[in-house]
Amino acid sequence: MSAASTQARPAAPNPASTSRARITAVTSGKGGVGKTFVSCNLAAALARQGRRVLVLDADLGLANLDVMLNLAPKITLHDVFTGKSTLQDAILPAPGGFSALLAGSGMVEYSRMTPEVRDQLLAVIEQVAPRYDHVILDTGAGISDVVLYAVSLADEVLLVVTPEPTSMTDAYATIKVLAATQGRHKVQLVVNQARRHGEGRAVCLQLQQVVDRFVNPGQPSPVRLQLLGQVPLDIAVRDSVLRRQLLLETLPGAPAAAAVAAVAAQLLD
Repeated sequence: MSAASTQARPAAPNPASTSRARITAVTSGKGGVGKTFVSCNLAAALARQGRRVLVLDADLGLANLDVMLNLAPKITLHDVFTGKSTLQDAILPAPGGFSALLAGSGMVEYSRMTPEVRDQLLAVIEQVAPRYDHVILDTGAGISDVVLYAVSLADEVLLVVTPEPTSMTDAYATIKVLAATQGRHKVQLVVNQARRHGEGRAVCLQLQQVVDRFVNPGQPSPVRLQLLGQVPLDIAVRDSVLRRQLLLETLPGAPAAAAVAAVAAQLLD
């Protein structure tokens, strides 16, 4: 029996709802900064507040959301795109009370955003948006056309960055490209793996200063960074990832879990 079948199914979305989900793209300039960890635990925190949440693995060719959630899907987005399965059959209940729409891994056909894949991904987003309160797009890292297109479908961008210089450099590059190609003038930040109190604010301020110097001159509307919170460096995160468990489910009192819950509260505000 798969892990999915042992989980309680989240609140059923209402197909007749006239509302539309708030779509948040969780992305990063550099890989390995904890983007998928933030996406999953943020979804669990929102679900705890009674929200209907779907996490969609938008890293189409290098998907790892299934690993993080300890799910063994028989149907993925690839099957939906190729017409082998319906979208409804591909949506799984995930730990934490939210739903998950998983992509395949090692799919070379999704390494580039072709017009066909663009249309298919857009169609999926349009179908799920009326049925949830929040849709979280767990994108790949970097500024490839696949990542940028997925981000373009979102109402808001949540950029995960760590205090490491390479992560900050790649975060700046991502902000610059989003401003130039999508006209984004607001980017939300979550600073992960913070080692001291106030480090998240310092990272946000440093990035804002660079953006003000090199991006904002000549922009019709200046790019502003909003710090949603910092997640402390916490050994409980590593342990939960190794066990393929959500930190908010296993250790909701851990410092990192409390920090993600605070980020969710900021999103709701």
